Amino acid sequence: MSLWSERILGEFPPDLARFWIAADPDDVLLDEHILAELRSRGFEVLPFEDAIAFRADYEARWRWAWDQGEPGPAKALVLHLRSSEPGDLPWDYLRQARLVRLSLANLFPRLSYGVVHRLGVEYREALFEAHAKHASQSLGETATKELILTHIFQLGPHLISGNVDLWRELLRLHFRNTPLPTLLADHVESILAPKPAFAGLPISEMFASQATFLRVVQAAWERFLKGKGIAGSRVAEPPSPEYFGDPEGKIEIPFEHPDVRALIDSMFLDGTLHPLLVQKVPADGPDWLTVGIVRDPAARRNLVRDGLKRLLDTLPSIEASYRDWLSFAKSFGEILSRLHALDQAHAQGLDDLLQKVQQRSDELLVSWMRKHYSDLPSLPVATAPVMLHQVPRFLALRRGAGEKKVALLVFDGLAMDQWVQIREHVTGRAPELIFDEGACFAWLPTLTAVSRQALFAGLKPREFADSIAGTSAEPALWSRFWQDQGLRASEILYRKGIRRVDQLDTLAEALSKPSLKAAGLVVDTIDEIVHGAVLGKRGIASQIDSWCASGFVEQLFALLLDQGFYVYLTADHGNVEAIGTGRPNQGVIAESRGERVRVYSTDLLRKQSAEQIPGTIELPSPALPPEFLPLFAGGRTAFVNKGEPLVAHGGISVEELIVPFVEVNQAN
Repeated sequence: MSLWSERILGEFPPDLARFWIAADPDDVLLDEHILAELRSRGFEVLPFEDAIAFRADYEARWRWAWDQGEPGPAKALVLHLRSSEPGDLPWDYLRQARLVRLSLANLFPRLSYGVVHRLGVEYREALFEAHAKHASQSLGETATKELILTHIFQLGPHLISGNVDLWRELLRLHFRNTPLPTLLADHVESILAPKPAFAGLPISEMFASQATFLRVVQAAWERFLKGKGIAGSRVAEPPSPEYFGDPEGKIEIPFEHPDVRALIDSMFLDGTLHPLLVQKVPADGPDWLTVGIVRDPAARRNLVRDGLKRLLDTLPSIEASYRDWLSFAKSFGEILSRLHALDQAHAQGLDDLLQKVQQRSDELLVSWMRKHYSDLPSLPVATAPVMLHQVPRFLALRRGAGEKKVALLVFDGLAMDQWVQIREHVTGRAPELIFDEGACFAWLPTLTAVSRQALFAGLKPREFADSIAGTSAEPALWSRFWQDQGLRASEILYRKGIRRVDQLDTLAEALSKPSLKAAGLVVDTIDEIVHGAVLGKRGIASQIDSWCASGFVEQLFALLLDQGFYVYLTADHGNVEAIGTGRPNQGVIAESRGERVRVYSTDLLRKQSAEQIPGTIELPSPALPPEFLPLFAGGRTAFVNKGEPLVAHGGISVEELIVPFVEVNQAN
């Protein structure tokens, strides 16, 4: 166990109390490893975000059991309060609970609080050790930034003197998916910008924004190949240089340097960078260029094959961070999209390798979820949402930071690979659009009525138990969330069933109201295609191509951006190809049926069904209503007639559970 975890966990001696209050304004306790360790010791942590919801949960699951002399769901309950002052909590909580105060100022007394507070939660463990070893005296703001850059990001900006140094460090950071926080990126720019070698470069943007950085690299790669006499294009026509943060197309990257080349190779293989389609390569062209170019279907196939092999080598472990799973899902989506773009003949030989990746990732994900899933809903949301129910709260934070009009686009049923396909279409048709791409976890079971309602309500499923069987309450839940944030009903919009270009004029009229501040829109084309699919995900990809050709997606983005909205896109769940394993034949019908999951009202009924179908999965979740008990189909199977192929959702797989979360911007 790390020094950081030991320090925090030391505040919670076992058997000292059964009810605790953690006054924690900096979310110190909401570290995934600390939460997992607390859970293993018998503590359950519940964020105090809504007084009424917390009271209902506390009274139903904890207080009643304690009054009956029973232990409750766990040995101890920790009320997590995002404040340093618990005085506003109900008196009975304060009387019964043991109070613990946690703060970054006390944990990092020799560092600048203003800097540490703005650093991501994921870096605190390493910073705690660096603080103990290297901060022998109080450090000001600049010295704190230098310590963090040196010991957390292994970056020494004062040592960057030339082009190779700069691009090696940029590639290293973004390949590891660790862009710098903006305050550190600005500090690096203040050091590098005065040097003649870096004059005019968007240094801060490239260190802080992976989207900006990758666009610069992609454009520079195209120009580099042209200089070698190799002309080509991305899958979609490449944007012109002004949309890459390089208005004159002058940024040069030393691709031939060994340090740079090694990282570029890996980023092409994992789908972070996109190779160019070319007609021919000069006979004297170096072999290493081939990783970033595609000449024929065989070359495309080899690129996919190498990408799948790399995925097998980089599967997250059971002890991995949730960020590792999100990163893996993004890479998997890129490779799957490339696979579905291959013709049938070239794709067929990759089936075994793909199935190996899917089977192994599914097995590891289920094991990981058993240990960590219950902690995901409590993780901090300030930087980005971890789960879908946190998205409205994240948007509210963005409004507080100056984004006065926000739009949430929910592409119902959109898997990560299908987002990649849509992105590539839009990149060619609307090159001024910029996508800052992330990912987050859907809710289990990955059903629309569960996960999409959680998304629009900003609540855990237990908190909307009365409407969990359908989606008709979504407009009211979305409106209630925003009214709780201080908006009026007239400032809130909800629309669903949006899928065609001819609907955009009506939508534009609704969006044009000057009072509108928060819009939630459901685009259900993908889900409609999936439920009617007969040719698997390859057939779905073909239908998505046709839909994108209508221009609907980029016109929708443009409509929202032109109306002054900050636009965020996500999905309620993804989808997978599955094969029927048989239908359970229980005496009492399940409360809810799904191809990849069935939901029962009693544990007895669930167990009876589980006995009929081998390999099914039960995954406890305290965030689900007590009479909402899911039984998941194992592997890539579904509860339909044995041997029947289909594309479905509801279950536990990377492709169903981890969905895109994308900020859509427009170049100035």
